[in-house]
Amino acid sequence: MCRGHADTHCTCPEWAKELRLSIGNLIHKLEIGHHLLASTVCKKRAKNRTLNNNSKKEAMKLKESFGQLLSSKDGLLAFQTFLKTEFSEENLEFWMACEEYRMIESDSKLRAKAQIIYQEFLQSGAPQEVNIDHQTRELTRQQMKIASRTCFDAAQEQARILMEKDSYPRFIKSPLYKDLSHHSSLSKFKLSFT
Repeated sequence: MCRGHADTHCTCPEWAKELRLSIGNLIHKLEIGHHLLASTVCKKRAKNRTLNNNSKKEAMKLKESFGQLLSSKDGLLAFQTFLKTEFSEENLEFWMACEEYRMIESDSKLRAKAQIIYQEFLQSGAPQEVNIDHQTRELTRQQMKIASRTCFDAAQEQARILMEKDSYPRFIKSPLYKDLSHHSSLSKFKLSFT
Protein backbone atom coordinates (compact mmCIF):
# COMPACT_ATOMS: atom_id res chain seq x y z
CA MET A 1 0.00 0.00 0.00
CA CYS A 2 1.03 3.57 -0.63
CA ARG A 3 2.00 5.65 2.31
CA GLY A 4 -0.76 8.15 3.12
CA HIS A 5 -3.47 6.13 1.31
CA ALA A 6 -3.92 3.32 3.79
CA ASP A 7 -7.58 4.12 4.24
CA THR A 8 -8.40 3.57 0.53
CA HIS A 9 -7.46 -0.17 0.60
CA CYS A 10 -5.96 -0.12 -2.87
CA THR A 11 -2.41 -0.74 -4.02
CA CYS A 12 -0.25 1.90 -5.66
CA PRO A 13 -0.74 0.55 -9.20
CA GLU A 14 -4.54 0.43 -8.74
CA TRP A 15 -4.59 3.89 -7.31
CA ALA A 16 -2.39 5.24 -10.13
CA LYS A 17 -4.67 3.60 -12.71
CA GLU A 18 -7.77 5.21 -11.15
CA LEU A 19 -6.00 8.55 -11.02
CA ARG A 20 -5.02 8.30 -14.72
CA LEU A 21 -8.62 7.43 -15.65
CA SER A 22 -9.97 10.34 -13.61
CA ILE A 23 -7.51 12.77 -15.16
CA GLY A 24 -8.29 11.41 -18.64
CA ASN A 25 -12.03 11.87 -18.06
CA LEU A 26 -11.45 15.37 -16.75
CA ILE A 27 -9.35 16.32 -19.80
CA HIS A 28 -11.97 14.85 -22.13
CA LYS A 29 -14.74 16.82 -20.39
CA LEU A 30 -12.67 20.00 -20.59
CA GLU A 31 -12.09 19.48 -24.33
CA ILE A 32 -15.79 18.88 -24.95
CA GLY A 33 -16.66 21.90 -22.82
CA HIS A 34 -14.17 24.06 -24.73
CA HIS A 35 -15.67 23.03 -28.08
CA LEU A 36 -19.21 23.65 -26.80
CA LEU A 37 -18.19 26.98 -25.33
CA ALA A 38 -16.45 28.09 -28.54
CA SER A 39 -19.49 27.07 -30.59
CA THR A 40 -21.87 28.86 -28.20
CA VAL A 41 -19.73 32.03 -28.19
CA CYS A 42 -19.70 32.15 -32.00
CA LYS A 43 -23.47 31.70 -32.16
CA LYS A 44 -24.05 34.37 -29.49
CA ARG A 45 -21.79 36.85 -31.28
CA ALA A 46 -23.71 36.40 -34.54
CA LYS A 47 -27.03 36.72 -32.69
CA ASN A 48 -25.84 39.83 -30.79
CA ARG A 49 -24.79 41.53 -34.06
CA THR A 50 -28.30 40.96 -35.41
CA LEU A 51 -29.93 42.05 -32.13
CA ASN A 52 -27.77 45.19 -31.92
CA ASN A 53 -28.72 46.19 -35.47
CA ASN A 54 -32.41 45.51 -34.79
CA SER A 55 -32.25 47.27 -31.42
CA LYS A 56 -30.60 50.36 -32.92
CA LYS A 57 -33.29 50.45 -35.61
CA GLU A 58 -35.98 50.09 -32.95
CA ALA A 59 -34.37 52.82 -30.84
CA MET A 60 -34.32 55.12 -33.88
CA LYS A 61 -38.03 54.41 -34.47
CA LEU A 62 -38.74 55.72 -30.96
CA LYS A 63 -37.53 59.11 -32.17
CA GLU A 64 -39.95 59.16 -35.13
CA SER A 65 -43.04 59.82 -33.04
CA PHE A 66 -44.41 59.65 -29.54
CA GLY A 67 -47.04 57.19 -30.79
CA GLN A 68 -44.24 54.89 -31.94
CA LEU A 69 -42.74 55.04 -28.46
CA LEU A 70 -46.07 54.25 -26.80
CA SER A 71 -46.61 51.24 -29.06
CA SER A 72 -43.20 49.75 -28.25
CA LYS A 73 -42.89 47.63 -25.11
CA ASP A 74 -39.16 48.32 -24.92
CA GLY A 75 -39.72 51.98 -25.76
CA LEU A 76 -42.17 52.31 -22.88
CA LEU A 77 -39.66 50.69 -20.56
CA ALA A 78 -36.91 53.10 -21.64
CA PHE A 79 -39.22 56.11 -21.35
CA GLN A 80 -40.46 54.96 -17.94
CA THR A 81 -36.86 54.61 -16.74
CA PHE A 82 -36.12 58.13 -17.97
CA LEU A 83 -39.21 59.55 -16.24
CA LYS A 84 -38.21 57.90 -12.98
CA THR A 85 -34.87 59.70 -13.12
CA GLU A 86 -36.86 62.95 -13.31
CA PHE A 87 -39.37 61.86 -10.66
CA SER A 88 -42.19 62.44 -13.15
CA GLU A 89 -43.46 58.98 -14.05
CA GLU A 90 -47.05 59.55 -12.86
CA ASN A 91 -48.40 60.56 -16.30
CA LEU A 92 -47.03 57.43 -17.96
CA GLU A 93 -48.17 55.24 -15.07
CA PHE A 94 -51.67 56.73 -15.44
CA TRP A 95 -51.64 56.28 -19.22
CA MET A 96 -50.64 52.60 -18.84
CA ALA A 97 -53.27 52.03 -16.12
CA CYS A 98 -55.92 53.41 -18.51
CA GLU A 99 -54.71 51.07 -21.27
CA GLU A 100 -55.02 48.09 -18.91
CA TYR A 101 -58.41 49.34 -17.74
CA ARG A 102 -59.81 49.19 -21.27
CA MET A 103 -58.95 45.50 -21.47
CA ILE A 104 -61.03 44.49 -18.43
CA GLU A 105 -64.03 42.39 -19.43
CA SER A 106 -66.03 42.12 -16.19
CA ASP A 107 -68.24 45.09 -15.27
CA SER A 108 -67.67 44.58 -11.53
CA LYS A 109 -63.89 44.51 -12.05
CA LEU A 110 -64.20 47.58 -14.26
CA ARG A 111 -65.91 49.56 -11.49
CA ALA A 112 -63.38 48.45 -8.88
CA LYS A 113 -60.40 49.27 -11.12
CA ALA A 114 -61.93 52.68 -11.99
CA GLN A 115 -62.02 53.54 -8.29
CA ILE A 116 -58.40 52.44 -7.83
CA ILE A 117 -57.24 54.51 -10.82
CA TYR A 118 -59.17 57.56 -9.65
CA GLN A 119 -57.79 57.33 -6.11
CA GLU A 120 -54.23 56.73 -7.31
CA PHE A 121 -54.02 59.37 -10.06
CA LEU A 122 -56.97 61.80 -10.23
CA GLN A 123 -58.31 62.46 -6.75
CA SER A 124 -57.04 65.68 -5.21
CA GLY A 125 -53.91 64.82 -3.23
CA ALA A 126 -53.58 61.37 -4.86
CA PRO A 127 -50.26 59.57 -4.39
CA GLN A 128 -49.42 59.96 -8.10
CA GLU A 129 -51.68 62.87 -8.99
CA VAL A 130 -51.52 63.71 -12.69
CA ASN A 131 -51.56 67.26 -13.96
CA ILE A 132 -54.89 67.70 -15.75
CA ASP A 133 -57.29 70.63 -15.78
CA HIS A 134 -60.20 70.89 -13.37
CA GLN A 135 -62.91 70.42 -16.04
CA THR A 136 -61.38 67.15 -17.26
CA ARG A 137 -60.96 65.91 -13.71
CA GLU A 138 -64.61 66.68 -12.95
CA LEU A 139 -65.82 65.17 -16.25
CA THR A 140 -63.91 61.98 -15.45
CA ARG A 141 -65.34 61.84 -11.95
CA GLN A 142 -68.88 62.15 -13.39
CA GLN A 143 -68.23 59.49 -16.05
CA MET A 144 -66.91 57.08 -13.43
CA LYS A 145 -70.44 56.72 -12.07
CA ILE A 146 -71.21 54.44 -15.02
CA ALA A 147 -67.64 53.07 -15.19
CA SER A 148 -67.51 52.57 -18.93
CA ARG A 149 -64.29 51.62 -20.74
CA THR A 150 -64.08 55.21 -22.00
CA CYS A 151 -64.53 57.12 -18.74
CA PHE A 152 -60.79 57.97 -18.54
CA ASP A 153 -60.33 58.86 -22.21
CA ALA A 154 -60.25 62.65 -21.80
CA ALA A 155 -57.88 62.54 -18.82
CA GLN A 156 -55.66 59.96 -20.51
CA GLU A 157 -55.47 62.12 -23.63
CA GLN A 158 -54.43 65.16 -21.58
CA ALA A 159 -51.70 63.13 -19.88
CA ARG A 160 -50.54 61.84 -23.28
CA ILE A 161 -50.37 65.34 -24.76
CA LEU A 162 -48.44 66.62 -21.76
CA MET A 163 -45.90 63.78 -22.08
CA GLU A 164 -45.61 64.27 -25.84
CA LYS A 165 -44.97 68.01 -25.57
CA ASP A 166 -42.87 68.04 -22.41
CA SER A 167 -41.25 64.75 -21.34
CA TYR A 168 -40.80 63.10 -24.74
CA PRO A 169 -38.56 65.84 -26.25
CA ARG A 170 -36.38 65.74 -23.12
CA PHE A 171 -36.20 61.95 -23.37
CA ILE A 172 -35.04 62.12 -27.01
CA LYS A 173 -32.32 64.63 -26.04
CA SER A 174 -31.29 62.73 -22.91
CA PRO A 175 -27.98 60.89 -22.54
CA LEU A 176 -30.04 57.81 -21.71
CA TYR A 177 -31.70 57.81 -25.15
CA LYS A 178 -28.44 58.68 -26.93
CA ASP A 179 -26.74 55.75 -25.24
CA LEU A 180 -29.64 53.53 -26.20
CA SER A 181 -29.63 54.56 -29.86
CA HIS A 182 -25.87 54.65 -30.41
CA HIS A 183 -24.26 51.99 -28.28
CA SER A 184 -26.62 49.73 -26.42
CA SER A 185 -29.09 47.13 -27.46
CA LEU A 186 -32.51 47.39 -25.85
CA SER A 187 -31.99 44.01 -24.15
CA LYS A 188 -28.80 45.31 -22.46
CA PHE A 189 -30.68 48.49 -21.58
CA LYS A 190 -33.39 46.49 -19.82
CA LEU A 191 -30.79 44.65 -17.76
CA SER A 192 -28.81 47.72 -16.80
CA PHE A 193 -31.64 50.05 -15.81
CA THR A 194 -34.24 47.77 -14.21
